[in-house]
Amino acid sequence: MNWKFILLYVLMVMVSSSCNIDEDITAGDDTSQGGYRPKGTNSQATCNYVFEYTPAPGQFINEDKSGFTGEDTASEAAAYALKRLNAEKYVSLGGFGGYIVVGFDHSIDNYGGYDFAIKGNSFDGSSEPGIVWVMQDANENGKPDDTWYELKGSETGKEATIQNYSVTYFRPTESNSSVRWEDSLGEKGEISRVPSHKQDSYYPAWIKEDSYTLYGTRLEARNYDKSDNGTMWINPAYDWGYADNASDIDRLINDDNNSAAAVPNHFRISDAIDSNGKSVELQWIDFVKVQTGTHTQSGWLGEHSTEVFSIYDCNMIE
Repeated sequence: MNWKFILLYVLMVMVSSSCNIDEDITAGDDTSQGGYRPKGTNSQATCNYVFEYTPAPGQFINEDKSGFTGEDTASEAAAYALKRLNAEKYVSLGGFGGYIVVGFDHSIDNYGGYDFAIKGNSFDGSSEPGIVWVMQDANENGKPDDTWYELKGSETGKEATIQNYSVTYFRPTESNSSVRWEDSLGEKGEISRVPSHKQDSYYPAWIKEDSYTLYGTRLEARNYDKSDNGTMWINPAYDWGYADNASDIDRLINDDNNSAAAVPNHFRISDAIDSNGKSVELQWIDFVKVQTGTHTQSGWLGEHSTEVFSIYDCNMIE
């Protein structure tokens, strides 16, 4: 018997089997590829970085109560927004298209159910829905510069919902003036001033250009004046899928939140769609963007502006 031949054959089988096992593990576990970052013992549930904070003009911008005064650069505004989120204080996104982009110290897994949550202050009769977008760090550079995918909601695909909508805002030439806008449909209007917010300008102080354009998905406005005399505006909720929205489905609470406390809406990564409305399979995400989704005003209450208090991996907390 040729023992050398037998020994060589056994070694070849062992090496071949080991390679097959490794290949099976790699192919069968998507989260081992790409830029996936597993949770560690010191991982925090809440976002730990604000990459961009670019609100539309609005009554809370440049205002002492919300603290957005004195920010001279975009990076300073983003740093202050993170400071507020860490303290679970609201960050206003202003009128349509205003947005915030956040990151986490780990990748958020797609478990098939609710994967992350966003706190707003919606309550019965007062919803200012924000469109939610997600991104995977496909190029592994730690920056939100890959492809954004919208999370579908109850209004996705409806005739009144407008994708690829944009609004351009113009810096006022005088103090205490409304902010003019023009949209991609050729309509014009203004973000009006309201009596309760008297700062010199609603146009973000850290935006140096005399105009800027914001993009996103626009939902049909549902607000109406219940009193018929301008004193009682109602902002109804949308069924599900939006931040700062008094949904009976994804808030997972049984009360109307009449105290306007910070309460979460919950979101599924499995609801991600591409620009054509086709479902996208993402095993995890690394970045979240929230964008004000309506372009309307409610009289003396002012423009609809999505407010964000916190964004977090809900499977680490709830």
